[in-house]
Amino acid sequence: MFRSTVIPAFAIAVLALVSAPAASAQMKVGVINFQRAMSETAEIKKAQADLEKKFKPRQDALDKLQRELSDIQTQLQASAGKLSAAGEADLNAQASRKQRDAQRLSEDLQGDVEAERNTVLQRSNNRMIEVVKKLAEDKGYDLVVDSTNAVYFKTTIEVTNDAVAAYDKAYPAK
Repeated sequence: MFRSTVIPAFAIAVLALVSAPAASAQMKVGVINFQRAMSETAEIKKAQADLEKKFKPRQDALDKLQRELSDIQTQLQASAGKLSAAGEADLNAQASRKQRDAQRLSEDLQGDVEAERNTVLQRSNNRMIEVVKKLAEDKGYDLVVDSTNAVYFKTTIEVTNDAVAAYDKAYPAK
């Protein structure tokens, strides 16, 4: 009976002694503002400029249509009661066509911009995750968390700027 209680107690004592150093080991944690890191990369800045340049002609066409529609509406208001029924109907038809065209152009433009933007962001997001993993391995971090989920952290453990620099080095903007 003595032997049956001593062996488990001895095993627990040995386990406690062996695991004590592991329990007292410090975990190294890094904090990143992932959204800021992504937005500050040279690749994302260039992609944003490229998107604006690519879709500028369509945005300009939309702006022109909206100005024309506004002009027609101003003309209708200014000539209320002065136009013939046919003239007023013609202006209303023009306004309806321009409004419909502007709505279509706006929806198409928004959809195309969003699709292209999402493609760029997805690729960059995957790349940033890989960069952060490598950064964590190189710097010996056991855990890297997003600052948006942290209630408090010391700024000395923030790795956002390091991540941006590592990303720009690994994926320079072309």
